[in-house]
Amino acid sequence: MMSGIIGIAVALFGVFWTVMAIAGGAWFMAPFGLIFTGIAVVRTIYDFKNATGKNRYSEYDITDGEEETDPLNERFGEKRDYNPASQIKSKYCPYCGQRVETEYEFCNVCGKKLP
Repeated sequence: MMSGIIGIAVALFGVFWTVMAIAGGAWFMAPFGLIFTGIAVVRTIYDFKNATGKNRYSEYDITDGEEETDPLNERFGEKRDYNPASQIKSKYCPYCGQRVETEYEFCNVCGKKLP
């Protein structure tokens, strides 16, 4: 959401740049202001849509979507039953007792074939 708010400020600066370039007689600088403003507007729309959308993109997602629910998704209408126990996909090696993932064929500690 913050990048959307900053995008509004950047778009306003682009408009100011364009107006000042035209008023100052530097017509050759006006297209740069228009391009700058256009990019800022598109980016701002994307950021607000991403911040309030159901399936948001995040570079710094701390948890997997299957691990816990997203409070903003719940706020915007998605309801899911969250049961952490149903998310565990592991079992124990019968030979050494270490926890191994269910899709493993061999124990990652003792190396024996799992049943």
